[in-house]
Amino acid sequence: MSERAPVRVGIIGAGAISQVVHLPILTERPDVDVVVLADADVHKAETLSRRFDVPLVMEANDLLRFDEVDALVLCTPNHLHAEMAVTALESGRNLLVERPLASTSAGAERVVEAAKKSGRILTVGMPHRFRPEVAALRSFVEGGELGQVFAARASWLTRQLSGQRTSWRSDRESAGGGVLIDLGISALDLCLWSLGFPEVTRVSCALAGEGDAVEHSGTLMLQTSTGIVISVEVSNRLFASEDRYYLRVMGSEGSASIPPLEVFKLLGGRPMEVTPRQPRPQGGENLYTNAYRRQLDAWIRSLNGLAESEIPSEQITVMKIIEAAYLSAESGTEVAVDG
Repeated sequence: MSERAPVRVGIIGAGAISQVVHLPILTERPDVDVVVLADADVHKAETLSRRFDVPLVMEANDLLRFDEVDALVLCTPNHLHAEMAVTALESGRNLLVERPLASTSAGAERVVEAAKKSGRILTVGMPHRFRPEVAALRSFVEGGELGQVFAARASWLTRQLSGQRTSWRSDRESAGGGVLIDLGISALDLCLWSLGFPEVTRVSCALAGEGDAVEHSGTLMLQTSTGIVISVEVSNRLFASEDRYYLRVMGSEGSASIPPLEVFKLLGGRPMEVTPRQPRPQGGENLYTNAYRRQLDAWIRSLNGLAESEIPSEQITVMKIIEAAYLSAESGTEVAVDG
């Protein structure tokens, strides 16, 4: 049997997520060749190409149509995602797009349709789905072991860092919004994915950050057609020793929360802890990086035809919820989600 050739990957965007996750993880894999890097800051791209031994640096628009790669990782500002993703897919490239898939639901729909027409693999960077404790919590919900789920609450709060530089994320045109886009999409996806993506019918939202270019905090209340009430809280103004990341699901016969994973069920008329033991990342790697490593491994397996990969059509719905949340915050009223 002949040995499989490494997957040739190009990375567009040399910001923090590329430097912390994609470049170090992908360049260490023997089954991947990171052959080209692109960034608007050519000096930064060239510096990182030398650091990670990436042979080529080129313009992003050229890389989108470059025939010498099998797949692309897209890590650009949000407003560029849809156009770049459609161009890459139509050019025959497989694609991993950092969240959000697009900055609007219409953009997300365009990308999904391009993936369907091209037959290429499309993945969105949602590493929380690959955390073992999240997968375990989801299995308890999916198996009905918590009974009838009636409520879920998620929060993602990040610390206010002194001397934090202004970036494209603080520009509404480039980012598409503030913390609701940056952290809210992940927190919302975490909730909905853990619950099996119930239909969200109505949204109420309040935002904080009046006078700023974009909001820095937000709270959402969602109602579903199945009777589950979901609340989501996000902020990048937390004053604490570390960031806070949280999910709790409550049902008629039990509840589960992370982190750490804790599961309680009603057994013999009283609540009992039934938390399964969870694996720990090896080599001191943190849970965030380890989850990305797991997602990238699944992505490479799908590129090699060793695993199935579903088109992330649910991201259209996620963006419709985010749009309804912004409308709710602006109008001060509850808003129906466009199905």
